[in-house]
Amino acid sequence: MSYSIQLYTLRNAMQEDLPGTIRRVAEIGFTQVEPYNFVETAQELGAALRENGLTAQSGHAPLLSQDQDQIFAAARELGIKTVIDPFLPAEHWQSAEDIQATAVKLNAAAKKGAEYGIRVGYHNHAWELESTIEGRTALEYFADLLDPELVLEVDTYWVAVGGQDPVELLSRLGDRVKLIHIKDGPATTDTKAQQPAGQGIIPVLDVIAAAKSLEVGVVEFDDYSGDIFEGITQSLEFLQKSAASTGADA
Repeated sequence: MSYSIQLYTLRNAMQEDLPGTIRRVAEIGFTQVEPYNFVETAQELGAALRENGLTAQSGHAPLLSQDQDQIFAAARELGIKTVIDPFLPAEHWQSAEDIQATAVKLNAAAKKGAEYGIRVGYHNHAWELESTIEGRTALEYFADLLDPELVLEVDTYWVAVGGQDPVELLSRLGDRVKLIHIKDGPATTDTKAQQPAGQGIIPVLDVIAAAKSLEVGVVEFDDYSGDIFEGITQSLEFLQKSAASTGADA
């Protein structure tokens, strides 16, 4: 298992200076990034990643609302192996019929992705956990409708915000979960209250341990009241120290 940084965390810095931001990410000690909406920036981002020795195993892109061929072509250019749809609003998660329709669309996207040699996944927010379908969370109901090759990237913070225990949820979802978003804080919708890993109420190390088939742990802040580069530095240091003390791969 390795650690990555979701570049949405650094969106403001990237808009001002993309190459400089990527350079700082490398200097902090990250070896991987997770780009978002990368079609428009693929060329500049790819150059910055190569220059700083970084890779992008996964990336976020709106597969269900934008041109999939463009997305997969850009992903292939960047070396992204897994493209994850990052967001479907709450209204899509209130009925079995709507969730079934979304699963059909994502399964079709995965077939197209396979033509490019790229895997497809989905990333949750809180509402997939707040909604209950046939006695289970909407996310779990959804997972059972996905073709076997699809994966989940579980945002463990939004799981907690949605009222579920992320450790228990990860145990129930099992091998479907290949990536997680690692963030900490008070588990509220106040994104500016988010904190570096290990400083909030999320049991980050237990969460990581519960994801038995985890490939990448992705550090992310939706927002932050302090210096964002200091925040991601503290998160990575906590994760690396914890991995060193337990003998786990970092």
